[in-house]
Amino acid sequence: MIIGLVAAVSASTCYGTGSVLQAVGSRKSARREAAAASATATTQHGGPSLSSTAKAAVTWEFLLGTVLDFVGFGLGALAARLLPLFLSQTVISANLVITAVLGIRLLGIRLNRPEWASIAVVCSSLVLLAGAAGHEGDVHTPISTHWWLLAASALLIGGGILAVRWMGSRAAILAGLLSGLGFGAVGVGVRVLNGANPLDLSALLTDPALYAILLAGVGGMYLHTVALQIGSVNGATAALVVGETVVPGILGVIWLGDASRPGYSWLAIFGFALAVAGAVAVARFGETEAAAPHTRQPEEITALG
Repeated sequence: MIIGLVAAVSASTCYGTGSVLQAVGSRKSARREAAAASATATTQHGGPSLSSTAKAAVTWEFLLGTVLDFVGFGLGALAARLLPLFLSQTVISANLVITAVLGIRLLGIRLNRPEWASIAVVCSSLVLLAGAAGHEGDVHTPISTHWWLLAASALLIGGGILAVRWMGSRAAILAGLLSGLGFGAVGVGVRVLNGANPLDLSALLTDPALYAILLAGVGGMYLHTVALQIGSVNGATAALVVGETVVPGILGVIWLGDASRPGYSWLAIFGFALAVAGAVAVARFGETEAAAPHTRQPEEITALG
């Protein structure tokens, strides 16, 4: 379990740092688009176009953030194999704290007391969960459920892309939530993946869970990028935390047999609820920062690069 916890904490650090760097790159690209008054920068509903999102992805900050995301992905996959999902996904989701703290320096975000209190709640819940977590469940699942996971991943990502195009800037929190559900699907897929341990290429390449992981991972990164472009970095990341934590945690218990330590189920439930409540609170408070990129003073914009 110690190796799993170290992997989860390291993944959280990579994801949190990567989110802030991606936000910096996304907003730098958005300012360039605005300065050029590009008609292709947004959809007719005000959401970012595919071309503007692609341009955000070639800034050095965004590229570095993406590298950290891939490192975090590998570490998170290791954690998902070694820990119950309700613990691994929640620890990884603590990247919200790192995002918020780094955002103070790199994005000029000012956290108020309710936001700090919400972050403290999330941190406290992780301690409770770590103390209550037991063994991870058996991962032998019928192949039909792997097909269901692939179908659900396609529905999530496809629906998210359509929602962003139709809702525009109003879809920031929804995009963050759906990206979190996509990353949650990655965690579930890693747990049920055939042919990973021991390595069996034939079983691996014919398992629908592998393609669910790829689709949900890439699609989740795209939706997260969009959420960072059009909304609050704290709000979008907190919504991601909820999607990444709640559904995989429940599936881990119901479907995969994840369990808490004997007699500590109440503590696991309480810690899990606290984590979700804290993330929701940060998402709500973070929305007040959503307009910040459009109202910063010139010296703040210069400081961002």
